Amino acid sequence: MAVRKLKPVTPGQRHKIIGAFDTITKSTPEKSLLEPIKKTGGRNNVGKMTMRYIGGGHKRRYRVIDFKRNKEGIPAVVKAIEYDPNRTARIALLVYADGEKSYIVAPNGLQVGQQVMSGKEASPEVGNALYLADIPLGTIVHNIELRPGQGAVMARSAGAYAQLASRDGKYAIVKLPSGETRMILITCKATVGTVGNTDHALERSGKAGRSRWLGRRPRTRGVAMNPVDHPMGGGEGRSSGGHPRSRTGVPAKGYKTRDKKKASSQYIVERRKK
Repeated sequence: MAVRKLKPVTPGQRHKIIGAFDTITKSTPEKSLLEPIKKTGGRNNVGKMTMRYIGGGHKRRYRVIDFKRNKEGIPAVVKAIEYDPNRTARIALLVYADGEKSYIVAPNGLQVGQQVMSGKEASPEVGNALYLADIPLGTIVHNIELRPGQGAVMARSAGAYAQLASRDGKYAIVKLPSGETRMILITCKATVGTVGNTDHALERSGKAGRSRWLGRRPRTRGVAMNPVDHPMGGGEGRSSGGHPRSRTGVPAKGYKTRDKKKASSQYIVERRKK
């Protein structure tokens, strides 16, 4: 996986750095695993705008990803690595021994023709999904469940990974991408390896139009507004507004918004770094 820097033949391409599609082996998605995505434009069911700066964008269809990996003990062969417009990572098309097809998030090093499996019988190799109880300590993992059977919710974006540090009774201690160390039940599943497309962080849009393709409309700075519109609005000339805060007055840049009485805090061994 690499990135491509384009020749500056237009102003938009001068700073543009995009991902290379060298690992992608199939350009059309599997029809049976597609679902429609309805655009909202940031409006709710009565047409009122409830989220600003959303609208437009290229039409997409959702690729149904198997985050649960429920087909235990049945080997699957990787048929293709595909592009997914809905996520930063690439996806892999699996075909199981019984003929069923599914998509998974493609980890680094997964090759077409490789065999993957999930469950207790699976070996701790790249692409295999195992219970945290069965994964060797120190292993790099991704697609981690937070509750048994819930499906993967953590370490799913391009280049993300966590490390299984230790086990203590019915809990595994996992170091997450944010730097947080957390206890997770050993009956939760995780997939071995790092999420692919690691060079995604090096990409640069190059022009504002590329944000519009992604459905992002221009964002107005709070300091450019009037006092009636934003706590940071108003002032003479280019005075920028005092204490940084959101439109609703919640302080930004370091203010903790996490509930101190949150039940899941007891499972956090070490908080993430600032």
